[in-house]
Amino acid sequence: MEVSTIGLDLAKNVFQVHGADAAGAVVFRKQLRRSKVREFFARQPACLVAMEACASAHYWAREIGKLGHTVRLIPPAYVKPFVKRQKNDAADAEAICEAAQRPTMRFVAVKSEEQQASAVVFRARDLLVRQRTQTINALRGHLAEYGLVVARGPAHTTKLIERVEAPSSDLPEAGRLALDMLVDTLRSLEQRIKCLDVEIARRAREDEDARRLATIPGVGPVTAAALVALALAAAIFKRGRDFAAWLGLTPLERSTGGKQRLGKTSKMGERTLRRLLIIGASAVVRHAARRGVPEGSWLGRMLTRKPRMLVIVALANKLARIVWALLAKGGVYRAPAMVG
Repeated sequence: MEVSTIGLDLAKNVFQVHGADAAGAVVFRKQLRRSKVREFFARQPACLVAMEACASAHYWAREIGKLGHTVRLIPPAYVKPFVKRQKNDAADAEAICEAAQRPTMRFVAVKSEEQQASAVVFRARDLLVRQRTQTINALRGHLAEYGLVVARGPAHTTKLIERVEAPSSDLPEAGRLALDMLVDTLRSLEQRIKCLDVEIARRAREDEDARRLATIPGVGPVTAAALVALALAAAIFKRGRDFAAWLGLTPLERSTGGKQRLGKTSKMGERTLRRLLIIGASAVVRHAARRGVPEGSWLGRMLTRKPRMLVIVALANKLARIVWALLAKGGVYRAPAMVG
């Protein structure tokens, strides 16, 4: 029997492979040390190699693809239903192989090294922002123990630092030592975040797609650069709604018996992009609340009938569809206002 599909269960050191022929019959099951993976696939005839889209998957997809194989990455949630009873590496590899042979299976596009490098910039920035938030909260909590209360939010970090460094403050010396360390950490995080913001802004200026996306109300340089770096190719999606669903901006559906039942927003997709689009939509809604919107516009009608947060999420969905249209069809956003 000639192998046509290989399921590869990735690991740190010991990998599991499962080979099947065109009919799905098992050809081989075996374990591979990490150092033997390339050698093994170099000996195999060109076939379909499937893996779960997890850590190191894109690296191995590129390496195995160089050997002449067709590589497919499958979301782990789509592999799980094919696992039979007990979960182990062999069962996982078999499930990956079976999932890859399904004609309606959805796959994840393999990212290039440059695409992954762009994604690292945003992942690193998110990490630093979270650490900054943790440090600010720690400073606020510790100072509150001494009756020094400061409002929440990064905008008030200067007051936090002033309370710690003020010579007139009654902070104990032992506590001041620890608080000074937190202040130094906060300043270092602020500097590093600014450095990454400069890099993101540079990428947004130099990339043509990012410049076009930045013409959409609610999509700034950071969001535009993130969409270019993290979003899948527009050609993968048939319509804007599919792209919005991939971002997790569509409602959960529990329809049955011909009755449509829609729930809350799914939040199943790319978290970073979803968050940025919701932040951008929130800014548009705040601007509309201050300046007003054209009478009869989509946003105006929604604000009069629906809760504010629901309108923000609906607008983020609308922004996602506009983003897909610009990426798929070209051009820039020409409408003077966010209207229906």
